[in-house]
Amino acid sequence: MIDKVVATAAEAVADIPDGASLAVGGFGMSGVPVTLVAALLEQGATDLETVSNNLGVDGFGLGTLLAAGRIRRTIGSYVGNNKEFARQYLAGEVEVELTPQGTLAERLRAGGAGIPAFYTPAGVGTLVADGGLPWRYAPDGSVAVRSPAKETREFDGTTYVLEHAIVTDFALVHAWKGDRHGNLVYRRSSRNFNPDCATAGRITIAEVEHLVEPGELDPDEIHTPGIFVQRVVDAAGVEKQIEFRTMRPTAPDEES
Repeated sequence: MIDKVVATAAEAVADIPDGASLAVGGFGMSGVPVTLVAALLEQGATDLETVSNNLGVDGFGLGTLLAAGRIRRTIGSYVGNNKEFARQYLAGEVEVELTPQGTLAERLRAGGAGIPAFYTPAGVGTLVADGGLPWRYAPDGSVAVRSPAKETREFDGTTYVLEHAIVTDFALVHAWKGDRHGNLVYRRSSRNFNPDCATAGRITIAEVEHLVEPGELDPDEIHTPGIFVQRVVDAAGVEKQIEFRTMRPTAPDEES
């Protein structure tokens, strides 16, 4: 078997060119491949197209690439919690293809499974299916690019819309554990878009918190088989952040 461990994150992303498409795991601040994103920011690739649930938050994850003006287009399902993302979208600086969250996950999964397209009821009767969603605004606030209408078809009396699979040039994912052969295990909520992104990339690069030797992972606990992963980076001690910290009020009898 091939040892897929790369010495540094910088080396792992060195060949990502300008204009590349990237499937990037994570949801909010959970399971984001921040080590790889930081290395890509330093590397300098620009004019990128990203596929991710969201573009991180201001100053974190993909939000850093966005703020540096390095993302040309993104496919995702959520714009909130990132003021710079909203500003660039409304100013016409970035093109945004908004996609229902479940549809986005299935488009990535289908791409990894070799399925070119699929029918889903999500979005039927809305601009998602009928077309007209603003993909890009003009500087004057008018809509410069609108989404096209999609094919629909009826099955057993129910209308469905055809959605195309997503396959990207590269995928960047974050895993809790991984071995030198590229087998990956995700932990709790970090098992979000990471498994789907991992299979959708032609070249998948995984950062792992705990790098283990082949044979140390129980085959039954592996979420992404190593056949889908080309490069592994040891990201021990990676910084984690909390998107929202909620504290309950202190009860009177708990006050000191």
